[in-house]
Amino acid sequence: MTKHATQAIVVHCMDFRLQKFLDDWLQRELGHGQYDRLSVAGGVFDLDFVMKQIELSHRLHAIGRAVLINHEDCGAYGMAGTAERHAADLRRARQQVQSAFPDMEVDLYYLHLDGSFEPVV
Repeated sequence: MTKHATQAIVVHCMDFRLQKFLDDWLQRELGHGQYDRLSVAGGVFDLDFVMKQIELSHRLHAIGRAVLINHEDCGAYGMAGTAERHAADLRRARQQVQSAFPDMEVDLYYLHLDGSFEPVV
């Protein structure tokens, strides 16, 4: 099997309300075709599933960066989906990614429904 390389994997929610914001932002930040894209309910909510996909992207496409995006008013989180919960889950995800792939850069964002991307530190 031929190995193909790209720079990153982007993980975000499948919510239709966000796709235009995500498309525009990803084009500006990463360019067209420069990343694997994982659209799954809740973003990093199901971290075990997300980690399997990051491992595949790393193994098959030699990625060196993960961009993890959760968003405001996420149905997968329901009433538990506070900004604080999303930030905590994103930080936990970064910790697991960096534990599995110590050299991988991990960027975290909280996407507001108005289309603004807030970095999570």
